[in-house]
Amino acid sequence: MVVLAAGVVTKSGKGLMSRQFVDMSRVRIEGLLAAFPKLVSADRQHTYVETDSIRYLYQPMESMYLVLVTNKSSNILEDLETLRLLGKVVTDFVLPLEEEYVAAAAFDLIFAFDEVVTLGGHKENVTSGQVRQNIEMESHEEKLHKMIIQSKINETKDVMKKKAMEIERQKLDAGRSGRPGMGYTGGVSSGDGMGMGGMPQSYGRPDITPSYGGMGIQSATSTVPTTGKSIGRKGMKLGGKPGGASMLASLKAEGETVEDIVGGAAAAAVPVEMPKEPVFVTIEEKLSVALNKDGGVEGMEVAGSMSLLVNGEGENQCVKVLLDGAPAPGYQFKTHPNIDKNLYSSEHVLGLKDPSRPFPTGAPLGVLKWRYQSMDESDIPLTVNCWPSVSGGQSYINIEYECTASFDLHDVRIVVPLPALAAPPHVNQIDGDHQYDARKSVWIWKIDLLDQDNSSGSAEFVIPAAAASAFFPIQVSFSAQKTLCDLKIAQVVGAITGDQIKFGMKQSLVTESYVIE
Repeated sequence: MVVLAAGVVTKSGKGLMSRQFVDMSRVRIEGLLAAFPKLVSADRQHTYVETDSIRYLYQPMESMYLVLVTNKSSNILEDLETLRLLGKVVTDFVLPLEEEYVAAAAFDLIFAFDEVVTLGGHKENVTSGQVRQNIEMESHEEKLHKMIIQSKINETKDVMKKKAMEIERQKLDAGRSGRPGMGYTGGVSSGDGMGMGGMPQSYGRPDITPSYGGMGIQSATSTVPTTGKSIGRKGMKLGGKPGGASMLASLKAEGETVEDIVGGAAAAAVPVEMPKEPVFVTIEEKLSVALNKDGGVEGMEVAGSMSLLVNGEGENQCVKVLLDGAPAPGYQFKTHPNIDKNLYSSEHVLGLKDPSRPFPTGAPLGVLKWRYQSMDESDIPLTVNCWPSVSGGQSYINIEYECTASFDLHDVRIVVPLPALAAPPHVNQIDGDHQYDARKSVWIWKIDLLDQDNSSGSAEFVIPAAAASAFFPIQVSFSAQKTLCDLKIAQVVGAITGDQIKFGMKQSLVTESYVIE
């Protein structure tokens, strides 16, 4: 039995947490988890699915799956027992079973999974109660030791209180009798010899420092001159030595993304500028796409939201948003519970049920959400195809993209996993820039801007011969300043006065998951 990884994913393929028990890259495990929901069929009663090389064992948990990834030669009966034990562990550490709670307890789950499965993928003979005990690390000897330490601390505090009370009593007695206190000074006097002077009501060290200059002993009250050169000692300085720059250069050479310390601190100190308009509308969309390596579409989903940031006062806090035209066909819209649904359905206007009720100010409020699912390739704004082939002991990888979006795409990144290489890939042709990350063993195709001038492109690179499956899954990411839903706002008016209110708007589209498996 060999367990490759165990994790929790949503039914849409978003990985919440994962623990790998064998050497496996992050891109590889993310691709495996993203591909899993597409293999699950609703009409099947089995709790496992298989591919050409691996086996998934899964257990539904509310809106998520607990997934065990094993090789096909593993004992499925032992794997099912491991899956049941991990299911008990998850319910012990995560309540309720929701995405945010799983993400919050991710590290506890990783430690718990390590108690169940060893590094290498073999199951430990433990129970869920033993896992809980090991994670909490309860020990009778430790508790006893802490009790002894605490008792010593309490005893020391009692002794300190008694000593403090005794010292106060001695001070009071000395004040009543007019005698000097018990303190004394051991410094060098300003006379010819050493003497003892009284220091009433003082038990601390006198704040004098004898200096030995010239041929004799100077007065104890003499001070060090403040003029002249200071002592030539320097503290540690960040970025002041060339060693730091060489370290950054070595990290860059290994493919790591590094940032200058001074530049990063200066950038972090720049305050975020708040919108100046009385009303600011933010429209955001997240795109999830799953393609197979043969070019077919496994699934596409768009999740969007609209939020309002109201900065006005008085009646300007009571606003309505008038949308331009009917909602896009195929999109499923859902309004906030406080939004008047009848007004939105009949007039395409977003307003509160109580028009006199003001919007909260200073923080954005989500007023509308929408979702769109499709299996049509023409709906995907950017399609990517990979064609690996072997010839003469070398693998030739040809990749092409085509952008069908009506708007520009920014920061396009196509990440291709590679087997371990002794040298970077040789790039024969590319439209754009590229980068080889040796630490993560991936090749990255970079296109900063996709517009009408470069709506399609291709790249080819060569590495030593490898299996075609080694170049998958491919991860794609990009962003845009437009949205697929293309929700337009006609105007924003006061809900009470009906006067038009100036507003600002920002639209953004980002990829949450784009995998080619």
